[in-house]
Amino acid sequence: MSQHIGIVGCSAEGAALCYQTICVEGAKALGPHAHPEVSMHTPSLSDYMACIYRNNWDGVGDIMLASAHKLAKAGADFLVCPDNTIHQAFAYVQERSPLPWLHIAEVVAEEAARRGYRRIGITGTRWLVDSDVYPDKLTARGLEYLRPDNTELGEINRIIMDELVYGVFKLEAITYFQTVIERMKGRGCDAVVLGCTEIPLIMSDSNSPLPTLDSTRLLARAALAKATRGHAAVH
Repeated sequence: MSQHIGIVGCSAEGAALCYQTICVEGAKALGPHAHPEVSMHTPSLSDYMACIYRNNWDGVGDIMLASAHKLAKAGADFLVCPDNTIHQAFAYVQERSPLPWLHIAEVVAEEAARRGYRRIGITGTRWLVDSDVYPDKLTARGLEYLRPDNTELGEINRIIMDELVYGVFKLEAITYFQTVIERMKGRGCDAVVLGCTEIPLIMSDSNSPLPTLDSTRLLARAALAKATRGHAAVH
């Protein structure tokens, strides 16, 4: 029997992509149409944002824990959160959680090291990029990192919060990300983290100047690997 995956959702588009990836790619391990049991709980994004705007990360953690307890009651064996920004509350959550978690930035850093990258560009919301969520995990593996400058970060944050979380995907947004990533390439980056779970909806290896580390799908695949351990390998 595979393990039951619990998804602690935050923003809908990223959570949906994580869920879809688990369900579609589960067949690689379990056979046609098969995937592990999955439960997802998603409070209103406005509840999270009310805490984030006040820099109340313990409050963010309390919301995550409320989802964790509901998913534990639903029978989940472990949890993932397909939202990079709210991982700033992870230490607070981990100490109090009824279930174990996979950490999205740890999964991404492990993949970056596995692929042999050395200097990683970080993209995501202003709250995420200004935090230590990715720097801590990347430097722990001996990897360097680069953040966007303040002007770039402001526009990236606007695209994410005003467009992507609402399912609005514009050519102008793609062009802007390409410009930022090209600058990162010029400053020595050999890969870029798509560090908001909605960014992979517009950016991928097919249109990025640098190889991408798709945090949403990498987390989903790590959850699949954990849930199906003992079955055929997930590719």
